[in-house]
Amino acid sequence: MHVTLLGTGDTTGTPTVGCDCDTCEYARAHGLERTRFSVHVENERTGEVLLVDASPDFRYQFLRDDLALPDACVITHVHFDHLDGLGNAYRLLDTLEVIAADEKDPETGNSVAETVAADYHYLDAVTVHPTTPLESVRLCGFDVTLVPVDHPPLVCYGLAIEDPETGAKLSITGDTSYAIPEPSREVLADPDLLLADAIVPAALCEYHPAGGRHAGPDGVARTFGTKHMTREGAIAIADELDATETRLVHVAHYYPVEEAFEEPLAVDGEQYRL
Repeated sequence: MHVTLLGTGDTTGTPTVGCDCDTCEYARAHGLERTRFSVHVENERTGEVLLVDASPDFRYQFLRDDLALPDACVITHVHFDHLDGLGNAYRLLDTLEVIAADEKDPETGNSVAETVAADYHYLDAVTVHPTTPLESVRLCGFDVTLVPVDHPPLVCYGLAIEDPETGAKLSITGDTSYAIPEPSREVLADPDLLLADAIVPAALCEYHPAGGRHAGPDGVARTFGTKHMTREGAIAIADELDATETRLVHVAHYYPVEEAFEEPLAVDGEQYRL
């Protein structure tokens, strides 16, 4: 399993357009970037490629990293920074199998699968397969399991990707607060590599109208507002899941510059072989 982090940023990315904060200026000066979230997972045995989320930066990411185009894609939820790159299938791909959850979202009345199918009905290459969370499906030679997480007001999913032959395992929390349900944690547990949502450090919770939530024993908030983990929350989840290696993703430019590129915060282009 060859994993490339195509996009490790939040909805505006780093550097953010029009921003001259110290973190964005440092990123520009040092050629560092965090584009909108996406992960490229290649099965080196079969040559197939699974894409996790379709970033609005799809074209740029694939040109920059010179990677093979996907055979299949998982869409975790319908926020634009995880979905809107799907239109790049037009004239690039003959076929793209897309899996997305089949659970109805009380907020929209539709499942993620139904929303994706409706929004991209004009793409002949795209076939959407409604998938039941917590049930494994075989995709690109991997066993893929969607897991419900907590990202109000919309339904959202993390996932585990396992190689049935080697046992290699990649877990992705998806966009979520620290309140990941226990059945989902059980599926995500014991990964070789964990990609965990860590939008800001906990110290910035004072600037969110909803403050911080899910404080740990040390009193430090593990959720920023209501729907993303803090850095501290992501690190706590990694410990609880017993991850061999952890990279923090969906990172905002609000990190102070002296912390913004410290371990284990990821940047675009990192690669891992599991």
